[in-house]
Amino acid sequence: MQRLTRLLGCALVAAAAFATPAFAHGYKIGDLSIGHPWARATPGGAKIGGGYLTITNNGSAPDRLTGGALSAADHVELHEMKMDGGVMQMRPIEGGVEIKPGETVKFEPSGNHLMFMGLKEPLKQGDMVKGQLTFEKAGTVDVEYKVDAIGASGPSGEMKMDGMKDMDNMH
Repeated sequence: MQRLTRLLGCALVAAAAFATPAFAHGYKIGDLSIGHPWARATPGGAKIGGGYLTITNNGSAPDRLTGGALSAADHVELHEMKMDGGVMQMRPIEGGVEIKPGETVKFEPSGNHLMFMGLKEPLKQGDMVKGQLTFEKAGTVDVEYKVDAIGASGPSGEMKMDGMKDMDNMH
C-alpha cells in the first residue's frame, strides 16, 4: 500500500510538471478576455521588441485596444505587418484596433502586434514582464508578458488544439 501511495504521489508530481506549462495565463477586463500575453526574447543592445496575445470580446458592444505600456520599455505602439506588392511592410496602426462583439483578435508575429519601443534592458527568455493594455471602453488592465525564445513563433505555454506540443519548448 505504501508503495502504491508513493507511486501515485510521483505520478501526480509528474503530471503537474507537464500540465503546468500547458495552461496559458489570461486576464479579463469588462467583457474582454486577454489570452496569454507573450514576447520574444531580445538580444543585448536591442531597443525594440514584440508583444503578442489574443483579445476576445464576449460582450454585445465593440471595444478598441488603443495602446499599452511595458515596464521594460519607454512606450508601446500597435503595429501591423502585411504584404504590399510582394514586400513585407510594417507600420503603426492609427486609432487602435477594434474588437467586435463575439470576435477574437490575434496579435502575432506575422500580423498585428505590439512594438515595445526604447527597451531599457533585454527581454530574457523565462522572465515575466509587467505591462498594461488600454481599451477605449473597458479601461486599463495590468498584464504580464511571458518572454519566450528569440525566434518563437508562438507562446511555449500555449496548449495546441490537438493537445500536442513541441517537447523542446516546454519549461
